[in-house]
Amino acid sequence: MKDKDEAFARVKGLFNITVTPFKRDGSVDKTAMRENIARVLDLGYDGLLIGGTYGEFPAMSPEERADLFRFVAGEVGNRAPLLLCTAHSDVRVVRDLTHLASELGGLPMVTAPYVSEVEEGHIHDFFRDIVPESQTGIMIYNAPGIGITLSPALIERLAGIDGIVALKQGDLSPGTVDRLVSSVVGRIRVLAASDLVFPGVIVAGFDGLSSTNSCAIPEIILETYQRLNAGDALAAGALHRSWYPLRALCRRYGQPQTTKAAMNARAWTGGHVRRPLRNVTEEQAREIVDVIAKLPTVAVAAAIGHR
Repeated sequence: MKDKDEAFARVKGLFNITVTPFKRDGSVDKTAMRENIARVLDLGYDGLLIGGTYGEFPAMSPEERADLFRFVAGEVGNRAPLLLCTAHSDVRVVRDLTHLASELGGLPMVTAPYVSEVEEGHIHDFFRDIVPESQTGIMIYNAPGIGITLSPALIERLAGIDGIVALKQGDLSPGTVDRLVSSVVGRIRVLAASDLVFPGVIVAGFDGLSSTNSCAIPEIILETYQRLNAGDALAAGALHRSWYPLRALCRRYGQPQTTKAAMNARAWTGGHVRRPLRNVTEEQAREIVDVIAKLPTVAVAAAIGHR
């Protein structure tokens, strides 16, 4: 992507939240990263989100994150839009990574600053000051699980900043979704940040979805999304319900370790997690294998045990 207009045009649809496959020694397994990216793009995913929360960016140095951005941009080129997470507690790092992400043709994804006590006006000014670092614009990452939850009123205000082109929305409570669909969608792109409850928000009017579980069950997530876009909400709902057992394990054992274990169960390389996270236990891994094997989808069952 060369500018914010192109970013606005292309950042929509189904995005794979790509996990970062670490080797046992902690290094990034770039061969696995290449294979995992190719898998979802070949299936028809619209784009990729690299180095996000489930990409374990807090456990990576700025240099490692920059290297990952360069690697993925080199692999993907202009084939699909890239969302590159540039969040950090140090604003200087945010600026550097945001500038790099934009130079590489990606859309930088930025959280509110990690400060314990901050006014909404400060958050507004933070985003206003970061925008000039990117020629492709900025995606707001509203991530309640890792920082400040941005209010709908503040999001509406941020959407008025020239250069804010998209929002990855983690607060999917009904009232918030209803308000954002009515006041923000159309002005900027809005992607649902979770695939746990995504059918409802897509029907409501969001522009797309970013999905971590699509690393492990890309066929189910893709078909569900396609059914929704085709107007077949009943079939989409049935598909979504079909993998509830895996969602339940994700809530019990955490992310991205559960998704990585599910990928490993399919003989795909999810790899390890970095501290402070922990890999699932052997017993938990066996439970994940059993759940994956019982998913009522031929494409998934047929892939078990094959690379």
